[in-house]
Amino acid sequence: MQRALHVRTTVLPGGKIEIVDRELPVGESVDVVVSQSAVSSRRPIMEILNSGPERRLFRTAEEVRAYLAEERASWDR
Repeated sequence: MQRALHVRTTVLPGGKIEIVDRELPVGESVDVVVSQSAVSSRRPIMEILNSGPERRLFRTAEEVRAYLAEERASWDR
């Protein structure tokens, strides 16, 4: 009967991984399957916006509202 071993590990420098299990028979041939975890890379929207090379025009929602109010007022002139 085949035994399945599930190990979560971190990739080491040089793209290396290390699997240690004292029950693995020394000298025995084994199959290793590696799949990359689908880790969610959710970041706050402000972090994403601040990471861009361009400079943001507005820092707060209030600055946006004030700008839009000023723009709308200029349409009536």
